[in-house]
Amino acid sequence: MFTIFLRFTADKARAPLFMDAHNAWVRQGFDDGVFVLAGGLDAGKGGAILAHGADAAAMATRVAADPFVVEGIVTPEIHAIAPGRVDDRLAFLRTT
Repeated sequence: MFTIFLRFTADKARAPLFMDAHNAWVRQGFDDGVFVLAGGLDAGKGGAILAHGADAAAMATRVAADPFVVEGIVTPEIHAIAPGRVDDRLAFLRTT
């Protein structure tokens, strides 16, 4: 499982130019069954994604393809999480 932070850079003002492409990238992550949650960080600082079902190399490749990353609008941080205790509603995370 991974937590991905996409923190805005000084180029944040360019985000609207690439928002459609970024949203398509997010949608693809959900369609592929890799993303399970996506949302904004406090005070417009960027976004966060919870992901599973891919190894670290595949996740890095996926994140690098985000148009916001490609254009330098955000700086990505990918953090691996090894679930040790999981609520039954999230039991599917135990297998990744």
